[in-house]
Amino acid sequence: ADVPQGTGLRVEIAGREAVAVFRVGSEYFVTDDKCTHGNGSLADGELVDDEIECPFHFGRFCVRDGRAAAPPCVVPIRTYRCEVLNGQIYIALPTTC
Repeated sequence: ADVPQGTGLRVEIAGREAVAVFRVGSEYFVTDDKCTHGNGSLADGELVDDEIECPFHFGRFCVRDGRAAAPPCVVPIRTYRCEVLNGQIYIALPTTC
């Protein structure tokens, strides 16, 4: 319920950079929050269909697979598997050594 349709939510995770959570219809997607072209927070961008537009330079990324969808962005963002259980979103983050 904290992630309304068509918006992003920045989530701080201890010891890691923030991620962005997006809702597209009944599906949820998690990506890096930081644009690969600059320092824009993708959670603050505009979500159109399944693409998030960076608020700084208006490049876009697909929230489903992280691919750069519009210039000036050319480097993809990371995406993370997530699952909704009992109204909570669980994010599968990679482990670090």
